[in-house]
Order: sequence, then structure tokens, then C-alpha cells
Amino acid sequence: QVQVVESGGGLVQPGGSLRLSCAVSGSIFSIYAMGWYRQAPGKQRELVATITSRGSTNYANSVKGRFTISRDNAKNTVYLQMNSLKPEDTAVYYCRRGIGPSNFGSYDYWGQGTQVTVSS
Repeated sequence: QVQVVESGGGLVQPGGSLRLSCAVSGSIFSIYAMGWYRQAPGKQRELVATITSRGSTNYANSVKGRFTISRDNAKNTVYLQMNSLKPEDTAVYYCRRGIGPSNFGSYDYWGQGTQVTVSS
């Protein structure tokens, strides 16, 4: 059974940093694309960043230059380093395991989410 578990969220001041982690168990981690998404109150869930099995990355325009997605296949973990955080980054952040090396679909696996709050 595949499990996706996020951690690392919390309260941070504007301009601060956080690193989110997402551990995947129950499947071969290295062959799947991984992604981070977020959902703010009253808004739809949106893509933050993705990384393919080969390490190619893609970012939402709103986080380019501030966030970095990476993966450690030995630890079955994907990370999201978030720098220069803004109040508008406040959301629940979700991790997603794709259905292939570079693609996502209806039968992906999602974590339960971790809250990130950016406030002074």
C-alpha cells in the first residue's frame, strides 16, 4: 500500500524559509514523478513544483526563484525548499506521486497535507 506523508510545515515570518519533506513508502520511489501542490482557503488547489524521475523540474511562476524542489531516491523523499516566503504562500501544501516518470494522472497518490502559514 502506497503512503505519502508530508512534514515540515509551520508558522514563519515573511522573508523566512521552510523546508518541506515528503516520504513515500510502499512503492518504488525513483521511477515516478513527484510534485508539490498547495491550496489556500477559498481557492483551488494549484501546482507549486514538479520533478521527474530524471530530475527535471518545473515551477509555478509565483514561486520561481524562491522555491526549489529536489529528491533523494535513496531516502524515498522529495523536498521543497521555500525561501523569501510571502503571506500569499500561506496554504496547505500537498505532495503527489505521479503515475509515471514524468506524468501525473487520476490515479496518483496524495499526502494528507501540511500547513504553511506566513505571518508576522
